[in-house]
Amino acid sequence: MLSRYARKLPTLIPALVLIAATSSPLTVVEYEIPRERAFPHDPAVGADGIVWYTDQANSFIGRLDPATGKITDYPTPTPASGPHGIVVAPDGGVWYTAQRTSKLGRLDPKTGHIEEYSLPAAARDPHTPLVRKGMVWFTVQQSNVYGRLDPRTKESKVWTVPTNRALPYGMVNAPDGSIWVALFGTNKLGRIDGESGELREITLPQSGARPRRLVVDEAGMVWYSDFARGYLGSYNPKSGAFKEWLSPGGASSAPYGIAIAPDGRIFYDEARPGTIVAFDRKSGQMETIKIPTPGSIVRNMAVDSTRSRIWLALSGTGRIGKIELK
Repeated sequence: MLSRYARKLPTLIPALVLIAATSSPLTVVEYEIPRERAFPHDPAVGADGIVWYTDQANSFIGRLDPATGKITDYPTPTPASGPHGIVVAPDGGVWYTAQRTSKLGRLDPKTGHIEEYSLPAAARDPHTPLVRKGMVWFTVQQSNVYGRLDPRTKESKVWTVPTNRALPYGMVNAPDGSIWVALFGTNKLGRIDGESGELREITLPQSGARPRRLVVDEAGMVWYSDFARGYLGSYNPKSGAFKEWLSPGGASSAPYGIAIAPDGRIFYDEARPGTIVAFDRKSGQMETIKIPTPGSIVRNMAVDSTRSRIWLALSGTGRIGKIELK
């Protein structure tokens, strides 16, 4: 069986915590992309600290060297491919989803050469990629499927999400080998078996919830941004318990990109106010960081644990952002 509904849906009412947020001493440093009408969608960072990003509007993969500020562009082989998500694999290869085509691409950071891989017709708009055990997994939002590519054989397989119009969006690895997916079109999360590809759906208690991005911490706790309701939420797979916190910007703040910092804090974007929220899991305290350039939307974040940095793609302003945590 390719996928299934959860046999038992959680019935617990989530704990709601209201916390007054304070201003953080942290700041966002911006790097302007020189290319006209640049639209950085997602960032990724390699072990060497080099930052990669997708310029969706111009169909380039960008490279930023934080030491010099130098930016290098690499055009995608397929014109107007609309690169969306991006990730750096353990071998250093840079993988991206070409959202306007049924393709994935891999950029060799040593040569700049890009190889493209065609996906099944059902995967017409690949969205978010991740790498697990040499395989490249991906969500396909509008097609309502998720899939897996074997780069060695160039063969791929896709699975359909059980719930119609679930809009599979953010996708992350978990410590236990599973893969979690935010089902943005409904009030559900998905847990994928990393070996079989089988998906189990978990329903959030609030019918109006719309999880868009998510991360999984070292204990297996799932944290997600509820874009529709303005909340940060958590789900404990072991107990089935949910908990949520109203975002400082309120119900209309539109929480979006999310990451776990090396110090354990949860960072996420409030798309409408243009702020980053830092949430301390131990104290429950929230701090806000204003993004300097108005109009920035952080759709995704990348963490450089070695250098204690968080990287942001500042969509709408043609910039890349950096938060230094040290």
